[in-house]
Amino acid sequence: MMMMGRRSESTGGGVSVVSTIDLGDFPGEYEKLREACEEWGCFRVVNHNISLELMAEMKQVVRSLLDLPMEIKKRNTDVIAGSGYMAPSQVNPLYEALGLYDTGSPQAVATFCSQLDASPHQREVIEAYAKAIHELSMDIARKLAESMGLRSDLFEEWPCQFRINKYNFTPETVGSPGVQIHTDSGFLTILQDDENVGGLEVMDKSGAFVEVHPAPGTLLVNLGDVAAAWSNGRLRNVKHRVQCKEATIRISIASFLLGPKEEAVEAPEELVDSQHPRLYKPFTYEDYRKLRLSTKLQDGEALSLLRAHN
Repeated sequence: MMMMGRRSESTGGGVSVVSTIDLGDFPGEYEKLREACEEWGCFRVVNHNISLELMAEMKQVVRSLLDLPMEIKKRNTDVIAGSGYMAPSQVNPLYEALGLYDTGSPQAVATFCSQLDASPHQREVIEAYAKAIHELSMDIARKLAESMGLRSDLFEEWPCQFRINKYNFTPETVGSPGVQIHTDSGFLTILQDDENVGGLEVMDKSGAFVEVHPAPGTLLVNLGDVAAAWSNGRLRNVKHRVQCKEATIRISIASFLLGPKEEAVEAPEELVDSQHPRLYKPFTYEDYRKLRLSTKLQDGEALSLLRAHN
């Protein structure tokens, strides 16, 4: 197995903040995985079985799709709110993205490719990447559940989505936000970051932001709001942002394991006891997504509206 990307972030004093989890070394990594999810809400993975060739080809495809004329990109319409094309906005003027909802559905992948007039080669790459990233999302979620002593089949019907991102950085925008401070709404996110262009920062428990440097060949995993609610507060939904560090185009691919399609997000009984009373009312992922959009609470505060004792 190819081992890559063991570079670790530090706060300046040499203390590693983003753990590297070797997916080829389980059950030996269970404790390290759980601790990373509780303390930081993010970690890197190596031995993830997505080839460097496929990652490189997908990045090329993403760049070409995001370079398409605006009228073509606008064909990428929402399936659920916020799942289609996002043009640069007043809030995030340097950022645009295309979205594919339900990467586990061959029909959804085919529709996405048709909307954007993808070539046969581009379709082949997108299909292979969507399949691989969907399987990896499920594998990481299962391992996380097992690290907490829970059944590993809890996520089987949960849909995945991916969002392909372009940051249009220029000399005038250096030092500006690339995308606002936010948490992800779903359970977990797998990020193929730009291996050449930094800018991603995560918030530690003191409220300080720490830069997450590119580490080629690795993938970065962030936990979102659904993970915090589902785990009854044990897992951390990490706040993060992107800052413009240099005048160049930055490309990233974010793949989200969202939440149950129709069932409620609710902490398993094993995670609720007298020392850990239930923190959140049951809610569906779609209702929570709409709540975040309607309240414009994008960095985890919307969860406070669902506290069990409100």
